[in-house]
Amino acid sequence: MIAFLFIIISFQGAQFIEMKSGTDTFVEKNSKLYQDYDHLYLGLFSTESIVILIEGDDVTKPEVLQAMDRIDKTASNIPGVMEVTSPSRIIKDNNYQSTGKWTIPNEEGAVDELISQGMPEYLMPDDKHAFISVVFGGTVSETTREEILRETEISIPYAEFPPGYNIIVTGDVAFDIAMNEEMNTSMGTLLMLSVLLMIVVLYLVFRHVRWRLLPLPIVLLGIIYTFGAMGYLDIPMTMVSMSAFPVLIGLGIDYAIQFHNRIEEEFERNHSASYAVIETVKHTGPAVLIALGITGLGFVSLFTSSVPMIQDFGKLLLIGIIMCFMSSLFVGVSVIYGLHGLSNNSIVKKLSFRKKERKKKNNRSGAGGPDMMERLIEKSTVTAMHHPFIILAIAGSLCLGGLYFDAQVPIQTDVTTFVPQDMEALIDLKHFGDILGGDEEINIIIKTDNNADPELLEWVDEFSDHEVESRGHIYGSSSIVDVIKSMNDGVIPQDTGEIEQLYSEIPENQRDRYLHGNNMLILNLNIGNAMLEIGLEGIQDLTSIVEEDVVWMPPPPGTTVTMTGNSVVFFTVISALTSGRLMMTLLGLVLVFAGLLVIYRDLLKAFTPVITMFMVIGWSGGLMYLMGMEYTPMTATLGALILGVGSEYAVLMMERYFEERDKGAEPEAAMRESSVKIGKAIVTSGLTTVFGFSALIASPFSLTSNFGIITVMDVILALMASFIVFPAVIVLLDKHRMKKKAKKLRKNKSSYNSTHELSKKPKEVTF
Repeated sequence: MIAFLFIIISFQGAQFIEMKSGTDTFVEKNSKLYQDYDHLYLGLFSTESIVILIEGDDVTKPEVLQAMDRIDKTASNIPGVMEVTSPSRIIKDNNYQSTGKWTIPNEEGAVDELISQGMPEYLMPDDKHAFISVVFGGTVSETTREEILRETEISIPYAEFPPGYNIIVTGDVAFDIAMNEEMNTSMGTLLMLSVLLMIVVLYLVFRHVRWRLLPLPIVLLGIIYTFGAMGYLDIPMTMVSMSAFPVLIGLGIDYAIQFHNRIEEEFERNHSASYAVIETVKHTGPAVLIALGITGLGFVSLFTSSVPMIQDFGKLLLIGIIMCFMSSLFVGVSVIYGLHGLSNNSIVKKLSFRKKERKKKNNRSGAGGPDMMERLIEKSTVTAMHHPFIILAIAGSLCLGGLYFDAQVPIQTDVTTFVPQDMEALIDLKHFGDILGGDEEINIIIKTDNNADPELLEWVDEFSDHEVESRGHIYGSSSIVDVIKSMNDGVIPQDTGEIEQLYSEIPENQRDRYLHGNNMLILNLNIGNAMLEIGLEGIQDLTSIVEEDVVWMPPPPGTTVTMTGNSVVFFTVISALTSGRLMMTLLGLVLVFAGLLVIYRDLLKAFTPVITMFMVIGWSGGLMYLMGMEYTPMTATLGALILGVGSEYAVLMMERYFEERDKGAEPEAAMRESSVKIGKAIVTSGLTTVFGFSALIASPFSLTSNFGIITVMDVILALMASFIVFPAVIVLLDKHRMKKKAKKLRKNKSSYNSTHELSKKPKEVTF
């Protein structure tokens, strides 16, 4: 009843979860980068646009331009739209200046004459292509962006273009919205496939217990609680935190399986049901709780990232594993206890009669002995214990080699490679870029005492010309200087009053794009398709060159220059996501070691799980290099995930090993018994995790697919290390410690005997 009450509370909390994709998910709000980009650039100067591409035999025909005009009028009335720029509007303006009529002529010759008077190339690059731009503020909400896009798409059929013309709605905004929709759709499908695969593996592998599918609903209950906690703790849903739920299902199901496996083991010993619960909680509860704590310490390293959504990812993982543990301990054990009691009534006995008879038959035929998995686990453990130096030499060499080659694994930062290459929105965006040449920019915000200072405008003019002429990947510039020169016969007035008068004549929408108040203006440097041509590293180099040029061509005294914009911020974010992975992994190792040392106060117990997972981290890097894989913003957190998942297996094995040692077993016997008793449960949970994550491999997004492949690979490596490296290390070190203790005991005993014998001898008298 309490669990059901928490479900209701969780559903209420889940309503408060907010989807976030803004600047504050990438950059800390108190950082200078955020202040410059979000408050200055986005808040004051930035605009976004939805682009309508019209292509056909001749876009200069009057009937085509009139259709464009209908779109212009409709889009201008969409709530949130600041302005619409289109070829039809330019022609109407030119016609008004010539004839006083703000209309589009019906004669082709008249239209051609008006086009020749001035048509921006970005609106009509040739007679076969034309562009309409629906412009809105850069700080509008995601919902508003989607509504503007939908209304724009709806307006196209009503424009009534002549037959044979292709109309495409594209641009960065349209691409982003399409990508989010595709990702959400595919994620839902993948999670369903993940659950289905987990059901299959539980049914096939977890056969030695009753109610073998029970761990899955138990862990899903923990996920529901996690959703509720997200809402109440104001943790947003981001593109990274979405991937936390498959991770939590993989981790949480292990907790449920461990409790399930142990309580069934206690039932088989003919204990009373109550005693079985007590023994399960007494032995498995602390072991799983310690594993949870160590897993959590591995995730704490994610908080060192400078990217807020990675920090939120860490918070979500920590909350999730706690919720899954609570669900497994209280709900899972309670349900099994109740089902066990229910199974003692006559109705259920009749229903299970055939099953019991089949089990007896299997036992008589010898099928009751260890199955193939148990024999394989036992054999690998025994082999590792008998040849520890060979095992550790091979594992260590592969680890060191993997760490060396891990540094050579490339980092993929081109976001267009993360999405399905046949996605219609991506194809349209590339087609748009091929025609227009790209519109990426480096944005320079200039703070001054007086933005009408002629000396300042002269500097902006000279500096922008210098950058366009001398820097290969800067193709153009735009600023208030261009507007002033076009209004003043191509020259900048030398009087502040004249400049202020011209400012007052500029339409407000156009003026606000370049000026803010009296002390701020912006210079935009067009870098075309820089992301595709030179990549993020090239954009960083280009930005550094521009910064150096500012030093060599300084603005007037009292003026400060700030480099910002989408390209600058995006590079910083991607670099933080990928370059900080080594620091996160190292910190995770230190935290896990320190946590184990505090819990056990035993160097052996602290060292063994850490060295086991260190091997896995090295192997993972080497395999990625051999497989030709790349690090992405999503896989950059895998070091912490390996520690979280893998250390759990090692800690659970170690807890059972020392439980057997406390009963008096020798190291080899204790390890052998541990591998048999708990090994199958660990393999079951590991395979369940593997099958769950393998669903991600089917994702059409290479970002998600890559994450699935590497995670599956790492979980398999963690399982291998738990049954090959871990037994070799812990038995070798435990036996070494036993020998040291025995030697010390013999030495102390010998010293005691010698002293006792001397005390018995008569004292000699010396004369």
